[in-house]
Amino acid sequence: MGSTQTEIIVLAIFCIIVTLFLIGLFIQRVRNSRDQSILRKSEEQYLRALEISTDGIWDWNILSDTVFYSNRFREILGFSLEEFPDEMNSFRSRLHPEDVDATMTAIKRHLKDRVPFHIEFRMLTKSGSYLWFSARGQAVWNHTGDAVRMSGWIQDITERKKAELNLNEALSEIKQLKEKLEAERAYLQEEIKLEYNYENIIGQSNEINYVLYKIEQIAATDTTVLILGETGTGKELVARAVHSLSQRKDRALVKINCATLTSTLIESELFGHEKGSFTGAHTRQLGRFEIANGATLFLDEIGELPLDLQPKLLRVIQDGEFERLGSSRTIKVDVRVIAATNRYLEEEVRKGRFREDLWYRLNVFPITVPPLRERTKDISLLVDYFVKIISKRLGKTIESIPSTVMNVLQNYHWPGNIRELENVLERAVINSSGPKLHLVDELKKPNKDISKTSRTLEDVEREYIVLVLDQTQWKVSGKNSASEILGLDRSTLRARMRKLGIEKS
Repeated sequence: MGSTQTEIIVLAIFCIIVTLFLIGLFIQRVRNSRDQSILRKSEEQYLRALEISTDGIWDWNILSDTVFYSNRFREILGFSLEEFPDEMNSFRSRLHPEDVDATMTAIKRHLKDRVPFHIEFRMLTKSGSYLWFSARGQAVWNHTGDAVRMSGWIQDITERKKAELNLNEALSEIKQLKEKLEAERAYLQEEIKLEYNYENIIGQSNEINYVLYKIEQIAATDTTVLILGETGTGKELVARAVHSLSQRKDRALVKINCATLTSTLIESELFGHEKGSFTGAHTRQLGRFEIANGATLFLDEIGELPLDLQPKLLRVIQDGEFERLGSSRTIKVDVRVIAATNRYLEEEVRKGRFREDLWYRLNVFPITVPPLRERTKDISLLVDYFVKIISKRLGKTIESIPSTVMNVLQNYHWPGNIRELENVLERAVINSSGPKLHLVDELKKPNKDISKTSRTLEDVEREYIVLVLDQTQWKVSGKNSASEILGLDRSTLRARMRKLGIEKS
């Protein structure tokens, strides 16, 4: 009897324990279910918050190479689920070709070195355009150290990128304008140092009036002008008159003398060069064509331009484009060209020293400046003008010019033209001690040989330079030297001597 009661008690206790255990399990299950529900809701809220704060989320299962994309991301690109499947290859195929390597390299580097993953790339939309995205992500590694998945968010940064690109373009344009303005300012500073012999064209003869008529005819256009004439006739003055009457007059007249520089330096001066393009090119330099963009470029002594540079000049005159030395980037410019020469370019073309196509491009509107011997009526006006200018500069007072002096000046041949006249008058003013002009140069009438029409301009120039050199005992530079009398820089005179084959015997 006692044994039976004990068994009943044990059985009752066991049932109670089992019941309590089952109740505990039920309570635990309820709690887990509630926790999981809370967790799911928390995750859903987090994902919703993340998706609202970004333009998309992604989750890449590395083992299966599949990717989950949020609907927002597909909406931005314009694709449906079928058009943009959950495959990594679908993502790769829509990357911009220029961004593929950088994007995949950033992913591999994150998986290998575990550095923060952040990349910007472009993706193709359904419409065919590209949008910029910024993506961040974090991988998950298993217990063996292998990456099993990678998740993150994507932000549409197209507007920011456009703003950055526009800003960069604006900064680049500002930099180019700054370089151009600095180059133009440097050029103008050099121009200020120069002393011009005249402020305007002096004369009333029919010959000079015809030149003025031609200037007025062509100035308002953008037509290329070729100014022809002997040395010292004032070709640059005509070029300045054309420019000052043109629609480009608010900009500086940019000029270059093609006879004073070597072939390499002329090319650099005309078209500019990049840093390191040749020995001594320590910085990038803008050429005269870039400086003169929107203005006028005066190419003096165009007949001296080396033959190998003439095709490049032809191209920029014809098409308005060129490349700097050491660069392959084509530069477009809008430049009006005025050229001048004392050579007979037609003869130079026949001799093979000047390109015929360039000659035709330059010779659109020729203006021939007459030599001083053909406009003797203007000599008295020029003498009065120069004597006043020179006297004021030298602090002298010249009140009259004797008729005998004027007759000598009007009867002289003037092979050096107006430049020679100015030099003669300066020496006369210097040597005049009273109010009357006293001429010191012995100006003789030309002999018959000088007036022969069969002689070339080079022959006349050679003879006159030799004559002046003989008078100065072949003193090229310095006071009372040949370069001073001729009104030339000593380097220019030496270049002309080499060109004309002048040597001291």
